Amino acid sequence: MNITLKRAYEPAAPDDGYRVLIDRLWPRGVTKERAHIDVWAKEVAPGAGLRKSWHADPNGKSDAGFSAFAEAYRAELTTEPASSAVDELVELAREHPRITLVFGAKDETINHAVVLREVLLERLQS
Repeated sequence: MNITLKRAYEPAAPDDGYRVLIDRLWPRGVTKERAHIDVWAKEVAPGAGLRKSWHADPNGKSDAGFSAFAEAYRAELTTEPASSAVDELVELAREHPRITLVFGAKDETINHAVVLREVLLERLQS
């Protein structure tokens, strides 16, 4: 089981495996044909309130700000409908040798995809 991350604005590649869009909104300017998305898992994206508060926080990109966001997002992933969507992603990861979580964020290291990948890996190891 291999879970990778990739921006939606990067070209799809054959070695991406099963591609899962994990944003609530479709990435601006990316056609469905270009995206090559196998499934759109909107429910695992941060809720509107959490997303807006994190982006509005001037310290949101700091270590402390991102840690606070990650903690709140992890808690959100334990409630419905996100919890069921996480279960589905865990099953997809078991079924496919590689899945790629596709996201639209500009920052490749400080975003919800990083947190979601950690959650999925933890669930797969338990």
